[in-house]
Amino acid sequence: MQVLITGGYGFIGSFVADRFHKEGYGVTIIDNLSTGDKRNIDFKHKAFALSVEDTNCEEIFRSYRFDVVVHLAAQVDVGTSMINPRLDTQSNVLGLSNMLSLAQKYGVPKFIFASSAAVYGALDHIPLQESSPCDPISPYGINKWIGETYCRKWGELYGLETLSFRFSNVYGPRQGSNGEGGVISLFMEGLIEGKDLSVYGDGGQTRDFIYVADVADAIYRSSLSKLTGVYNLSTYTESSVNDLIDTLRGIHGSASAIYKDKRPGDIYRSVLDNAKIMRDLDWAPKYALKEGLRKTYEWFLHQKPRAEKDEAKVEESPSAVSVLFKKAMPYLENALAFALTAWLTLTLEDELYGFIDLRLIYILILGMIYGNRQSILAVLLSVSLYVYQQLHNGREFIAMFYDTEFFFHIAVYLFVGLVVGYSIERKNDALQDKERQIEALGEKYAFLTEVYNETRLVKDELQRQIMNNGDSFGKIYSVTKELESLEPENILTSTVSVVESIMKSQTVTIYMTNKDKSFLRLMAQSHTSGFEAPKSVKVEETSYLRQVLHDKKPFINKELFINAPLLAAPVLRHGEVIAVISVQSMEFEHFTLYYQNLFKVIVDLISSALSRALSYVEATSDQRFIEGTPVLKAEVFSDILDSKKAARAKHGVEFVLLTAGKADAAAEELSYLIARLLRETDYIGQGTSGQLLVLLTNSNLEEAAFVLQRFEKAGISLRVAVED
Repeated sequence: MQVLITGGYGFIGSFVADRFHKEGYGVTIIDNLSTGDKRNIDFKHKAFALSVEDTNCEEIFRSYRFDVVVHLAAQVDVGTSMINPRLDTQSNVLGLSNMLSLAQKYGVPKFIFASSAAVYGALDHIPLQESSPCDPISPYGINKWIGETYCRKWGELYGLETLSFRFSNVYGPRQGSNGEGGVISLFMEGLIEGKDLSVYGDGGQTRDFIYVADVADAIYRSSLSKLTGVYNLSTYTESSVNDLIDTLRGIHGSASAIYKDKRPGDIYRSVLDNAKIMRDLDWAPKYALKEGLRKTYEWFLHQKPRAEKDEAKVEESPSAVSVLFKKAMPYLENALAFALTAWLTLTLEDELYGFIDLRLIYILILGMIYGNRQSILAVLLSVSLYVYQQLHNGREFIAMFYDTEFFFHIAVYLFVGLVVGYSIERKNDALQDKERQIEALGEKYAFLTEVYNETRLVKDELQRQIMNNGDSFGKIYSVTKELESLEPENILTSTVSVVESIMKSQTVTIYMTNKDKSFLRLMAQSHTSGFEAPKSVKVEETSYLRQVLHDKKPFINKELFINAPLLAAPVLRHGEVIAVISVQSMEFEHFTLYYQNLFKVIVDLISSALSRALSYVEATSDQRFIEGTPVLKAEVFSDILDSKKAARAKHGVEFVLLTAGKADAAAEELSYLIARLLRETDYIGQGTSGQLLVLLTNSNLEEAAFVLQRFEKAGISLRVAVED
């Protein structure tokens, strides 16, 4: 199970993440870290540093499949919403609509939204119920109310299951001083630092304080339910600020308060009715105010050393003087360059005149270094220097306005300054734009790399789970690789192992049919103590076999007949039954439709493998037999003998090897005589030393004695061979 928690590094979000993690969920977090702290989460999880309105969030939904989305990311400070309502709307409305759209698009079953008691506004009557009118008095409350409407409409329009919780004043560890419920964290900080607690008003104003772990519990439990709509999430307990201070005195030992003027707009009394959530979810808050405050106080005590340590690590921000100096640096350098240009121009006027215009060089250099602004300033200073130089040389000021050369110089300075400055400015803008693009691409690459790496980890984990899951199709694939052989005997031997492993049964048999389908001969069985299958079965005496051979379909012993296996299925080749696989018994809890279908799949795979092997044998028959005889070549017979030895070692399937002595000129005629007396499941072949051998499958020495007598009556002398 997978959960996505937006704002998961925050105060409430981290507790919700903890709860889902403890319940075995894989946790993914989206948090822009504007207020969240990564240290709030200490377990393995996936995280993405994004704002919820960011379009890159779709990559996360595309890469993972979430069972529930808990949307907690928000701008939570009422004061900030009053100052910057646009920011509040961007986070609390646009971010929510983005999450709702992605949840609906990618099939998330459940969406839980964190609303607030702020939607009620300053209503006089209490307790506040879900049916109470909503009249929010801040952009924060307005946007939360809009968010509830979005959730409701997404359910109506798109079928997304949404649930909105109106939180009362949540408090607890990891809480900052902003947002609803922040009064407790402010009081905690004041107590630990030995400061007086500031109370605005007479302290009689009340709130409904709920401990954060109770909120996390309700969110988790609701994710498993079918609840939709809007619910208050509260303790239904009205506690005044003075009550709060008295409780803190009992915990800390002392607490002094300073009472200040009441702040305009503060709500005097507030308590939410939680009867609806208690009834519909069978939920109740576990933590009384005193217990919750004690846990919160202990956390703040523990956090103080860490906070001091963190403050020591914070680098000093640059001073205003250094910032101002950095901004003034181009102008100072321009002034120095102009001073140098003016000195050189006035000092070396005679030597430079007509050859080098230092003013023009000055404009070029400043324009190339700093761009348009400094180049224009350089033009103005250069024109001023040129005018001064002309006046210094005795020219009349008015006369210069009638001199085309004067205007030509000014025009050149202005043209060069504008062209160079504009060109460099364009170049700098282009470079900055490229840098921004590279930075954006770098961020996107890092994000996609993170998604890719997380996806690979999830893929590898799922693959591991699939391959290790005993009844998964991955396991079926792994086990049935044993059937990848072109030798029928190897497949028959492996069939028992495959069916045992997948069906979780130790009573498996496989029988081959004879040509007229009147008998079935046992080829392999489970090697289990106390389990002994008959060596051969007469079809007409066995009702379930008649059904399997006639219908060519699996037999399922739903009536639990005593003399029939629980499952039996035909192995088909070219539409004809060539073998029957049976599961005699299995655990009752495995005798389900799932395992029945699984058995059909396995038998189909075995049928395919055996049919392929038999086709191969037929296609290569001229290469398997000694020319003009029914005798298998030595290497082929050796492979079959090895498979029989493996079957004996693994499943206890017996066989007997007979020898007719050294093959000679008369061996060809003898081989035909022997072949006519053998069963269809037996083999005649050449040994590695050239002797003529007979392999009696699924037979012991006692049964072989009867076979030897039959051969002796036919005038054929055979004896039991000694295995190598």
